[in-house]
Amino acid sequence: MFIKPFPKYNRTTKERYTIYRLCESYRFDGHIRHRTIIGFGKLEDLETVDEKKLLAKRIEEMLKNGINSFPVYEIGKKIEKLAHHFYIEILNNKRYDINTDWETVDMSTLKNKDAMDVGAEWLCKQAFDQLGIGEFLHQQKWSEERISLATTHIISRAVYPASELKTVSYIKENSAICELTGFEKDKITKDQLYGISHRLYSIKNQLEQYLSKRTNELFDLEDKIILYDLTNTYFEGQMLRSKIAKFGRSKEKRKDARLVVLAVVINREGFLKYSNIFEGNMSDSKTLETVVDTLSNQTSFTKRKPIVVMDAGIATDDNVCMLRRKGYDYLCVSRSDLKEYYADINSKPVKIKDKRNQPIELLKVKTTKNNDHYLWVRSHAKALKENSMNGLLSQRFEEGIKSINEGINKKGGTKKFDKVHERVGRLKQKYPSVHKYYNITVTDNGKGIATGISCKHKSGIDTDKKAGIYFLRTSLNENDEKTLWTIYNVIREIEYTFRVLKTDLDLRPIYHKTDDAAMAHLHLGLLAYWLVSTIRYQLKQKGFHSDWREIVRIMNTQKCVTTSIKNIENKIISIRQCTEPTKKVKQVYDLMNYKHVPFYRKKSVVPPTEILKIDSS
Repeated sequence: MFIKPFPKYNRTTKERYTIYRLCESYRFDGHIRHRTIIGFGKLEDLETVDEKKLLAKRIEEMLKNGINSFPVYEIGKKIEKLAHHFYIEILNNKRYDINTDWETVDMSTLKNKDAMDVGAEWLCKQAFDQLGIGEFLHQQKWSEERISLATTHIISRAVYPASELKTVSYIKENSAICELTGFEKDKITKDQLYGISHRLYSIKNQLEQYLSKRTNELFDLEDKIILYDLTNTYFEGQMLRSKIAKFGRSKEKRKDARLVVLAVVINREGFLKYSNIFEGNMSDSKTLETVVDTLSNQTSFTKRKPIVVMDAGIATDDNVCMLRRKGYDYLCVSRSDLKEYYADINSKPVKIKDKRNQPIELLKVKTTKNNDHYLWVRSHAKALKENSMNGLLSQRFEEGIKSINEGINKKGGTKKFDKVHERVGRLKQKYPSVHKYYNITVTDNGKGIATGISCKHKSGIDTDKKAGIYFLRTSLNENDEKTLWTIYNVIREIEYTFRVLKTDLDLRPIYHKTDDAAMAHLHLGLLAYWLVSTIRYQLKQKGFHSDWREIVRIMNTQKCVTTSIKNIENKIISIRQCTEPTKKVKQVYDLMNYKHVPFYRKKSVVPPTEILKIDSS
């Protein structure tokens, strides 16, 4: 039901005014019609449009749940009084078919069963429909059953990321997702989930292009800034016949496991623009040109190419030259500290605060090294962290020197002069950031035998002055230091993306044994991330900044329950309905402009079974 305005004109008084009616929509001959339930008149007592909508919402609730139903939302006495007045008028004029459905029941037979999670699933289902993924699959000539299975699997991965075997158990025992998607719960098997994952991966490029365009249209985005980064995940298995699983530098310190590299491009709002999977031994810096070329073919940057923001690991000189050659602006952390630079005479030092209210100093500087623009940055928080790390590493380095000295002085220890130097060299290689602050001297007896080792701090070196300082490198000729700093800080969004993918959506580790299954597994996680990013973006716009795990925890307080009871005729009345959303759950729905429940009530009446007498003769 909804409130509908009707503009009016009085020819006598030449007055223009508006009257309101409570209407409901229905479908007739394939067309949507409106039926008027009652006329409200001018509603001069209600000043705002929101109050008029709230009146219509309250009357609809009374018609469906009774006049004594208690609203879970805040409502004023004026609106409640008007709602009661119009509700009685609707009853007296018989303008709406109200089924009172009274029953005499035996309260001792009341039972609640089949309590299933529905809140997080219903939230994701509405985001799924908002993105129009089902409509896209229809265009790909998918059957209704296959679309329902794909919907079930994607939403389950977003809410409960697990293996296909555990997902089947979750769907059948814990979740009401099948009641939302329409797929028969008893038919779901792990093989069906494997199969639908592979089918979704077969249309990966088309689906990514569609979703990228869809989110831009939904939220009016222009993709002026894109973020590029890589991460890797490891396999819990040997993967001997794999073409993509290779040994490489693991970010999880799993040197014993083969890896696969996932590269993603996102915009500043956190929506995926492109993803690719590379071999596990692929270095970060070698992937950028492939991704940029593919992204240019899949998207059209006709008006203005986006600014590419990347981390220092990708920002090699070759990649920077490639971006400049292809006409892209870029912003990154300089891979090496500038040794010869001078302050820009047209700029002054700027002091700002980060999100934690820690001071940050900014200054534009110039260098003769190249034509790029540089921003000198000193972060107080980074300085504290580096000093703390350097203190720990210095302690361990000094302990290593002490261990070498003990080996010289004890029986059976390493005493040869060359061998002692080898141990010192290995220690320096292990702690490259701190050994340069020490003078290390090895003494010997002139016969190739070391007699001692000394380790002293170098004088005149103040590590505190260099702590927390780094340089941003860019092709942008921007005069405002704060603007450059703000552009670079959007890289935090891609860090959160990887954190959600690897932790919340369980992309790490991979337990599959074939390349195709591993690809489908990673793609399914990315599809689930589309739902997560769509929900979080809209919530962040309204000031709700909880992470995904917290959102799922809040939404899981809403359940779907079957209540059964016997009536006076010994019939079992079963009612399947969703629980009323809590205050926090309702807040999430309202911020998203989503419906509170997928359905209000499903009722069934089962007559008593006849007891047949057995003929004992």
